[in-house]
Amino acid sequence: MLRNHALAWTANAPGGMAWPVARLFGAVWLGLVVLTASPAAAAFETRAASAIVVDFNTGTVLLEKEADIPLPPASMSKLMTLNMLFEALDDGRVTMETTFPVSTRARLMGGSRMFVEERHRPTVEDLIRGIAVLSGNDATVVVAEGLAGTEENFARMMTERARALGMSNTTLANASGWPHPDHLMSKRDLAILSERLIREFPQYYPYLSEPSFTWNDITQNNRVPLLEAGIGLDGLKTGFTSAAGYSLAGSARQGNRRVIFVIGGLADERERAEEAERIINWAFRQFSQRTVLAAGSRVADAEVWLGETARVGLVVPEDLVVLVPALQQLDSVAAEVIYDGPVEAPVAAGQPLGELVLDLPDLAPVRVPLVAASSVARGNFLVRVQTAAGILLQRAIGAVSERAAGF
Repeated sequence: MLRNHALAWTANAPGGMAWPVARLFGAVWLGLVVLTASPAAAAFETRAASAIVVDFNTGTVLLEKEADIPLPPASMSKLMTLNMLFEALDDGRVTMETTFPVSTRARLMGGSRMFVEERHRPTVEDLIRGIAVLSGNDATVVVAEGLAGTEENFARMMTERARALGMSNTTLANASGWPHPDHLMSKRDLAILSERLIREFPQYYPYLSEPSFTWNDITQNNRVPLLEAGIGLDGLKTGFTSAAGYSLAGSARQGNRRVIFVIGGLADERERAEEAERIINWAFRQFSQRTVLAAGSRVADAEVWLGETARVGLVVPEDLVVLVPALQQLDSVAAEVIYDGPVEAPVAAGQPLGELVLDLPDLAPVRVPLVAASSVARGNFLVRVQTAAGILLQRAIGAVSERAAGF
């Protein structure tokens, strides 16, 4: 059932004709109404100073704490260095066999290192492992100089790219996460970046879970905790500076679900590992995934202006999967359909026309696109004449009403 179909007249139609514009706010039954008041997911109190937890499949934010504050990301910002290298691989600027020179500046980097030397010519694949597994500050400088000439140029490129990817609270001053007053990222931005690496670069993501890597006759273990704990954690990146505390951008997969989490400001390695495991257990135990609508399900109709048919169906282009508190007994979920209309013909099948907004208990609203179920061609001459006559009739009725109101 659709309600509150607001209709107004405007004068900006093609050819100067007035045409109706509707913005539909309607309640739509999807066969789901909350019948019981079962307790929702238990609230989670994290010991991290800042954090975010996101369900990968649905994009649902399960927890956030100071998630938009730009803070020192430490070595977690190496994920952006990897992103730049993965993009260079994807567009053919480099291959896995491409070699980069090692500068003295790279060799002299402190902190965690891959132990490259000027005599080495590491390949791109070597450097991916040196960053993903070993968190090598020296390896990030080699990549920065190899892709951009200087680390300063590379930092500017990374910042610009981050902003283009929607990471609005990110400013990067170097490739490694070495402490710098202008080197800042929010936890939400790190979650966006982590999601991108998993979704866009599945062929490279497994490097982030390799248990160890040997370079220059030195074998070092992956710094990400819990990789072999059997809880599904399979990457991404740790970080530590005195200003940032102990941090982790991590992802875990269990069954057909994956969660991404970013935590920071923890006291030590033990607390970081404990908090990561607590978050993983909570995220998988307290929420469950439900399919609400199958791809192609029709949820409403949109009016069509000057089309060969007067209406077109609005459908979901993909299966609509939502995350709900595991203990919440749901027989149904109410939703709203929002679109600007009438839609001017011609309309192409699959054309985005509006959105469906689901109001889930104890979670942020879920917004999904709605597209045209079929194509609608522009109407013939007779359709246009009938439409114009209808508009003239509406104007005449309006004029009569105005004169009557004046008496």
